[in-house]
Amino acid sequence: MSDITLYHWEPNANSGKPMLALMEKGVAFDSHYIDMLNFDQHKPEYLAINPQGTIPAMTHDTPAGRRVLVESTAIMEYVNEAFDGPALMPDNAADRWRIRWWMKFMDQWLAPSFSMFGWKYFVGPNALKAHGEAKIRAQIEAIPLPERRTAWNKAVFGLFSDAEMAESGRRIAVGIQMLEAELAKREWLASDTYSLADVNGFNLAYAMPLSQPHLANDELTPNIMRWLRAIYRRPATRACWKLGRTPMASRVEILETDYIAQKAESEGLYQLGQLGEKA
Repeated sequence: MSDITLYHWEPNANSGKPMLALMEKGVAFDSHYIDMLNFDQHKPEYLAINPQGTIPAMTHDTPAGRRVLVESTAIMEYVNEAFDGPALMPDNAADRWRIRWWMKFMDQWLAPSFSMFGWKYFVGPNALKAHGEAKIRAQIEAIPLPERRTAWNKAVFGLFSDAEMAESGRRIAVGIQMLEAELAKREWLASDTYSLADVNGFNLAYAMPLSQPHLANDELTPNIMRWLRAIYRRPATRACWKLGRTPMASRVEILETDYIAQKAESEGLYQLGQLGEKA
């Protein structure tokens, strides 16, 4: 039994960030899977760990007592600083600034936009399919945070407006262009060495060639594709994704393809729908 327990869903997005950071550092941890589609994050056992009902969360038992850590990017920085292993933040101040800039950009600009598509086409429909309308309405009403209740209502019942979806699509397109331009400057995203920016970015961007094939592919974004494949080949990444339990975990396998051509936007939306059918 480890002193560290990570409460997580699938090894992507917010859950995947501290998972991959721990594995890159070589830190042993107990994996506690939270089935988000079953609303495990809002059950009393988990709310005792994180009353906000958001995932991931991490506990670290120390001589001074148990620490409970929430917010995925902050957990990553804690993991890097609290444990031995390869440094995921460089010593250079400018590089550290650049890493934090990109992490904030991804967390505040790109992640919400990607999430809107994921919630509309995968999370929401599958939660409704699994529970039925009456049960899921009761589960949503029991969520402690009002903003999370609003998010689940919008996702499950398809309440994202056309304007919201269009703005998220625009932000994704701009973000992909910015990533491609930055990765043309160096091997890794924000410094000359692999860092937390790469961990953060991969967990957000790994499926872009599948879900946004009109924007991310070997024709339009060769630097992004090089970067994603390089991270996918890392042993820690492979180990991390073995912890997946749903068909969502299979999406990362698209990076085994040597060349990915540009496809229509409708193909990406179709793939999201197919993922939902398999869940």
